[in-house]
Amino acid sequence: MTARLEHTVLSLGEHDERVQARLRNFQDEGFARRLWEKDPSLWKDDAEHRSIISNALGWLDLPSTMAPRADGLKALVKDCAAAGLTDAVLLGMGGSSLAPEVMRKTFGVAEGSLDLQVLDSTDPAAVLAVDRSLDLSQTVFLVSSKSGTTTETASFAAYFCDRVRRMEGRGCGRHFVAITDAGTSLAEQAERDSFRALFVNPGDVGGRYSALSYFGLVPAALIGVDVHGLLERARRMAQACGPEVVAEENEALILGAALGELALAGRDKLTLVASPPIESFGAWIEQLVAESLGKEGRGILPVDLEPLGEPAVYAQDRVFVHLRLRGREASHQERLLAELDEAGHPVITITMDDPLELGGEFLRWEIAVAAAGAVLGVDPFDQPNVQESKDNTRAVLRQFRRGGELAEEQTGDVEESYYAGQAGLPAALKGFLGGAQPGDYVAIQAYLPPQSRTWRQLQEIRAVVRDRTRVATTLGYGPRFLHSTGQHHKGGPGTGLFLQLTCEDRTDVVIPGEPYTFGVLKRAQALGDLQALRDHDRRVFHVSLGEDVAAGLVRLRDAVVSAK
Repeated sequence: MTARLEHTVLSLGEHDERVQARLRNFQDEGFARRLWEKDPSLWKDDAEHRSIISNALGWLDLPSTMAPRADGLKALVKDCAAAGLTDAVLLGMGGSSLAPEVMRKTFGVAEGSLDLQVLDSTDPAAVLAVDRSLDLSQTVFLVSSKSGTTTETASFAAYFCDRVRRMEGRGCGRHFVAITDAGTSLAEQAERDSFRALFVNPGDVGGRYSALSYFGLVPAALIGVDVHGLLERARRMAQACGPEVVAEENEALILGAALGELALAGRDKLTLVASPPIESFGAWIEQLVAESLGKEGRGILPVDLEPLGEPAVYAQDRVFVHLRLRGREASHQERLLAELDEAGHPVITITMDDPLELGGEFLRWEIAVAAAGAVLGVDPFDQPNVQESKDNTRAVLRQFRRGGELAEEQTGDVEESYYAGQAGLPAALKGFLGGAQPGDYVAIQAYLPPQSRTWRQLQEIRAVVRDRTRVATTLGYGPRFLHSTGQHHKGGPGTGLFLQLTCEDRTDVVIPGEPYTFGVLKRAQALGDLQALRDHDRRVFHVSLGEDVAAGLVRLRDAVVSAK
């Protein structure tokens, strides 16, 4: 059976009735009304979770509360223009960086606005690449952190503040804007060092639910996005999914019920396929879904940017969500998705008439994921396993501060650890990948410089792995994925096989005020996450690519192809 709504088409086949039953349940229990009343008992009854949830639902109000605040963003835009600034760099991670990246890649830069780059990699080559692309005298840096203490963000800010001071011979504040919660150390620093601006975000909005808050809207305004138009689309979605809308007509609850029930039926690999102009939206959905739902041994694994294949390469654990921008559809995607539908895979199609409808889609997905969390019985607003890798990273860095070594050899306690080109690598990979069972997935974790050539090579390897094993594959740069899929890796079902890739940095960059470099920080993050995975008895395989990443990836691909 195929259900058609104004913006959504659901082809769910044999799963349709269980989704309809869930929607009837949502209606009977007043889910929409209680959601907008911010009732934490929709998810958990214990005091600890109720406290977390009660302070995490402010995102529901953003479409209306941010509209009057959006006018204040015009002052920043005018101020930057008057100062002759031409570029902005967003320094952030996860919820602070993904929405701005979607804005930049989707809307581009309006004439007369600032260009925007997003830095969310601690790889020293990535830091240097951003630095070398800028005229620092014409650049403003957006330091974006809810807690104000995010290690990566603080490190980026320290580096670029030092660069500006050295260039101008005075304080760096006029080149910096802070976006954070009230009372954080970053807010205090912004006041103390006379930052160009400080935007204090509502404290009851979590990072991954913050796209329509200052975290998303400040960078959007700087590149010339119609912020009022974005919020207007969000308000329309809020009305369409409001407390009085019956569940069977509520597009967000329908999506949430479908994702949750499909996951309970074994279709827990949410495979995202997007029209090219809005392709980056998948990375934002990836974090929202993985970090909200991957916990307590349950979850939905978002699969973003996996090359779309023929029906034969997919097992029965997939649901495909097609994000279409009307008039900009890709014909090969349409053809393959029709074939997947015909082969019996659930396909959900969401159509946007123009890019500004992203404002509504941000809200729709937030509500849908909250609803899916209720179906799965998890709290969508905590992230209990994210801290583990952070704590392990800090432990590694403490050892380094005391004079200990930080080297690839520290991966020696991993069951499988090889160098690209090592004679035994193909056989070892065969054994590792051969352990994949139906319902598993392979996560490629690349602690590598985020470059276009590297991404293409990784995608080739990913496609070979997917076609060989017929399991879902994910791909993310470290440490970026630690703030998105990392929660699912440790807290979700133990169905992942983790291929961790590291390299030897050709150059390194000092972090001002710290006894370690960006290269050391990146390696500590890789080691910390590896240990967290091992602590959860996850299957991990580590490969060091050496100094020449491109050559190392060629050798790795050859080894994967040979692992028959």
